[in-house]
Amino acid sequence: MAKKQKKQVEEKPYRKPLIKKRKPNRSIAGDLFLYLFLILVAFIMAFPIIYAVSSALKPLDELFKFPPRIFAQHPTTDNFSDLFVTMGKSWVTFSRYLFNTVFITFVGTAGHLIIASMGAFVLAKYEFPGNELFFKVVTVAMMFTGYVTQIPNYLILNKLGWIDTYWSIIIPAFASPMGLFLMKQFMEGLPTSLIEAAKIDGAGEWRVFSQIVMPNVKPAWMTLIIFSVQALWNNKASTYIYSEERKTLVYALQQIQSGGIARTGQGAAVLVVVMIVPIMIFVFSESQILETMASSGLKD
Repeated sequence: MAKKQKKQVEEKPYRKPLIKKRKPNRSIAGDLFLYLFLILVAFIMAFPIIYAVSSALKPLDELFKFPPRIFAQHPTTDNFSDLFVTMGKSWVTFSRYLFNTVFITFVGTAGHLIIASMGAFVLAKYEFPGNELFFKVVTVAMMFTGYVTQIPNYLILNKLGWIDTYWSIIIPAFASPMGLFLMKQFMEGLPTSLIEAAKIDGAGEWRVFSQIVMPNVKPAWMTLIIFSVQALWNNKASTYIYSEERKTLVYALQQIQSGGIARTGQGAAVLVVVMIVPIMIFVFSESQILETMASSGLKD
């Protein structure tokens, strides 16, 4: 009898559990309101860029109109041509200013990315004495702005003999705590089993770091590149660099911008030239940044 009951239980057909589909509780009017709100927010955020580009295309008489108009009535590129003419009259060429800025930005960003990633990998995946204390120091360092640390930085760089050199801007960029914090938080989400499997297969530490860890945290280091490029590209470096031939492009452009009323049009063109590089980098890596904000990496 017991065998028959057991057989009946085993032969009982499997019933798929019912899954109720959740219906969105928003109405059409709610969706319409949401889209209108998002369009309004997007316009508010894009308005400064639109106005800056429009001002750079205005002739001088339109720049002084009151009330000011958002769009140029007679757009012209004279402001940009006048800007390059003014830069051409300087005893330091425009190409030299551009080289200084590109060199500082490229080397500073590359060094910051490598050092922050390597330090974050050790802090996230290895245990050693003082691990947590070191990361707490990094977190506390994020609370201090550059203005607070400017005097100690200057004294240290002066002692090292790096004042009035490119390294006075590049070396401090390597030690920015923001990059280490961002990379560590993202690397903690990587499965430790993935790293252990690579080591079992014979991969060394450098191969694990470069071929396993870094490709999986690409959104994080793309975001780090954005932040680093923006900070270095807009750095005037006037506190640490005195020689005119080592000045950055932003410093030279701002000197033109402060030339008085006659250079108001050139000043508007300066704003566009300064902001175009960070905006272009952000546009090309937007998807990676959104993935960084929305994800915390792989999970075990």
